[in-house]
Amino acid sequence: MIGRLNHVGVATPSIDDSIRLYREMLGATDITEPFDLPPQGVRVCFVNLPNSQIELIEPLGEDSPLTGFLAKNPKGGQHHVCFEVEDIIAARDEMRAKGATILGTGEPRIGAHGTPVIFVHPKDMGGVLVELMQQPDEAH
Repeated sequence: MIGRLNHVGVATPSIDDSIRLYREMLGATDITEPFDLPPQGVRVCFVNLPNSQIELIEPLGEDSPLTGFLAKNPKGGQHHVCFEVEDIIAARDEMRAKGATILGTGEPRIGAHGTPVIFVHPKDMGGVLVELMQQPDEAH
């Protein structure tokens, strides 16, 4: 089921500060423009790497799912890892059959890459929040 690592999500109280950090400290040069993803309550941008991406995510308002995370980690930090899967529905059903909890309603929603995603509860994944995303068309 598990495919390639697509990205590591990093929560931040300020995308602009994080972009500066990645540029100045690590020499990142390929960073997308930040954009809002209101259905998920986040502002997002991607640091493109040769083999993956870092997803910088900032809360959009107090209702953001990141608000609680940043309350516990005020400077931000690693939030989740995202793996590609060929079939998001089959992956969801397989995870449920193995006893994993899918967050939210369990129905895939459209993620920052424009493809369906689900999140698997950290208690079922060794303490790591795992995002599974439908492989982008160009990855097939």
